[in-house]
Amino acid sequence: MIKPETIQEIFETAKIDEVVGDFVSLKRRGINLIGLCPFHNEKTPSFTVSPAKGIYKCFGCGKGGNAVNFIMDHEHYTYPEALKYLAHKYSVEIDEEEQTPEMIQQHSSMEGLFHVSAFAQKYFSETLNNTEEGKAIGLSYFLERDFTEETILKFQLGYCLDKFDDFSKTALKEGYKKEQLIKSGLSIENDQNIFDRFKARVIFPIHNLTGRVVGFGGRILSSEKSKAKYVNSPESDIYNKSKVLYGIFYAKNAILKNDDCLLVEGYTDVISLHQAGIENVVASSGTSLTIDQIKLIKRFTPNITILYDGDAAGLKASFRGIDMILEAGMNVKIVLFPDGEDPDSFARNHSRDEVKDFIKKNAADFISFKTNLLVRESDKDPLKKAALIKEIVQTIALIPDGIYRSVYVKECSSIMDIAEQTLVNELNKLLRKKFKDQNKEAYTEQIPQYAVPDLKEKLEVEQSDTLTHEREIIRLLLTYADQEIIFEDIDENDHKIEVPIKIAEYVIHDLKSDEIDFHDAGLQLIFNEFDRALENGTILTSEHFTQNPDAKLSKLAIDLMATPYELSDNWLRKRIPVKHESDNLIKLITSCVLSFKAKKIDQMILDNQKELNDIDDPTEFMLRQQKHMSLKTISIEINKQLSRIITK
Repeated sequence: MIKPETIQEIFETAKIDEVVGDFVSLKRRGINLIGLCPFHNEKTPSFTVSPAKGIYKCFGCGKGGNAVNFIMDHEHYTYPEALKYLAHKYSVEIDEEEQTPEMIQQHSSMEGLFHVSAFAQKYFSETLNNTEEGKAIGLSYFLERDFTEETILKFQLGYCLDKFDDFSKTALKEGYKKEQLIKSGLSIENDQNIFDRFKARVIFPIHNLTGRVVGFGGRILSSEKSKAKYVNSPESDIYNKSKVLYGIFYAKNAILKNDDCLLVEGYTDVISLHQAGIENVVASSGTSLTIDQIKLIKRFTPNITILYDGDAAGLKASFRGIDMILEAGMNVKIVLFPDGEDPDSFARNHSRDEVKDFIKKNAADFISFKTNLLVRESDKDPLKKAALIKEIVQTIALIPDGIYRSVYVKECSSIMDIAEQTLVNELNKLLRKKFKDQNKEAYTEQIPQYAVPDLKEKLEVEQSDTLTHEREIIRLLLTYADQEIIFEDIDENDHKIEVPIKIAEYVIHDLKSDEIDFHDAGLQLIFNEFDRALENGTILTSEHFTQNPDAKLSKLAIDLMATPYELSDNWLRKRIPVKHESDNLIKLITSCVLSFKAKKIDQMILDNQKELNDIDDPTEFMLRQQKHMSLKTISIEINKQLSRIITK
């Protein structure tokens, strides 16, 4: 169990913009940062991070929280695991007891897979570096590829012995379950026996965004044609190959810094480029590029540069991936390496500056690349050229931004020596068809008739609805509890004096003196915590609630404090004076409390009227009437202070 003081240190050290920024590309807007929400698919950013408040909030899907909540939601961690992740990130020491086999067995299925994968990575790395077979076969292979010891250690490369079940037996002895080994794909079951999937292969661990091992790729070094050159982990609860990119954990910060993601095909391409000092690179690791992988890249940058080795068949097969990138609203460029070279060999045979310079000079936009490639194939055949034009225009039609479409139409017109209007006409045909297909139901379904309301049913406005006022009072407490407001008073000598009072003291004492409670249980809970702390001479900060281990309480506080609206940078740069709510807190607080009281009084009047209708006893009826008159008098007085006029 983590000590409370350590938890507090983690919260105080962790910076929400840095934590979220590891996973989401953020841009500054006023005092906050915005980006595309990682929890749902969106094209327009509605995900806001407030460094000042230490919270994040998506105004599209409603997700919100603090740094710990973000790691829990994004990585599906438990609360202690999220704390440990942040402690590791910010070098906060946590005393942990070593896990026993019994403790391992208590973990959930998903956590069990994470643990057995971490164990496997250590086993494979130790086998590579500390066994005769590992050093003679695995390590020598990596060294022949010019991988340094530092690189081998960084990417946690390993080797699995050429034995039937050495890894599986070792894992079972360490307390891992047979079911975990099979579910993770590390072992394969055959006639009640299990054997190692990666037997006699060098190992490339596959990490998720936070650096946890989720799967493995294994390359065989023998020339046996009956065996696949590469074997990857099968899909599991923690590994979905269509949602994972090899190297993303090591590349994410460099992608953000360079605002570009280099996309290659294989593990060694990624590793060699990293070793050459080019770190903004990932691989689709043996699968065709998927929508989920594109979305993963889009969290960090809208720009992708695909590096190809020049194989013509592979290039044509890649067109579908390019189309998907464009359809996602991203920018794509293509770099073609010389014949006989791939990113791995080129990076090993050239310096970092030479590799960077080559990529920069040879990066072509997709229209130039695709058009030039297909033009060579058309060989001046009119029919082939017509088919080529249609194919290019179909690709342009996928681009969601109209301005970009226009630019590419003009470029395509120039390259193919064809009238721009001809391309525009063809493009418009495709766009109209696309629009019609997307709205097919709107064309086929009849327009629904509006329902006619039953005039006998009357809509009643509930006077007892105080939720808006309750939420605003608690929001103000969370935001300004420790700030002072100044009231004017008269002393015993009839002199005007200023009386300072903390906002928390004013709100809590005022509402408690009138015995006013909140209708919403969560809001009442926050109010009560402020009250208890005040009795002990302490005014709670917003962090007490936004960083609270009670997930419901934390979420409520964050929802109250988060706002989708921020002052534009233009106003600030031009020094245009704009009033902020903090400029007149006394008016804001007093009017909010009075409005809440007015609503509560209206509720009490309504309840009293309902009871009057059911009373037969004259004495009780008279007492209720007196109460009604008293409540009305109070209501009139409150509304006078609010500058309202009561007409009924």
